[in-house]
Amino acid sequence: MKMQISRFLLIFLLIPLMSTAQTSSFYDYSVTDIDGNIFSFQQLKGKKIMIVNVASKCGYTPQYEQLEAVYEKYKDKGFVIVGFPANNFMHQEPGTNEEIKEFCTLNYGVTFPMMAKISVKGKDMAPIYRWLTRKDLNGVEDSKVKWNFQKYLISREGKLEKVIPPKVKPDDPEIIQWIEN
Repeated sequence: MKMQISRFLLIFLLIPLMSTAQTSSFYDYSVTDIDGNIFSFQQLKGKKIMIVNVASKCGYTPQYEQLEAVYEKYKDKGFVIVGFPANNFMHQEPGTNEEIKEFCTLNYGVTFPMMAKISVKGKDMAPIYRWLTRKDLNGVEDSKVKWNFQKYLISREGKLEKVIPPKVKPDDPEIIQWIEN
């Protein structure tokens, strides 16, 4: 009887340990940039980061202008924006990486880092977006990418701090306050 109770207690105590998923670090990830080069998030250590999924044919596409303005204002103060073109919402990013880069450069003068087109939801979701949207990986919260131009704010330590809805503009006071503090 004593042995059965001990086994039961051991199993009871181990279950929470076994079910606790390990979080991974934002800095563990590398992606491909829009020019086909490897981009390691290690190079962003110590910076505040805004990750945003973008699209060329969306009602929120004019946010590129605010994204670029915020990036220009704060890039020398330890802040970076990383754009991820995605075609997950009503086929609003149909272009190739080359076409997307040309569109962003010619229409909005984008200079912040742009990555290769990825999927931000579904079975083919990019690993970095799995990290952004899953609490068991990011250690903070579960979220869903609701539409183009959803923003994820990452601390200088590589921790997810906030998820900002697509309709909130990049120069919103909440975001600016986060960058400046």
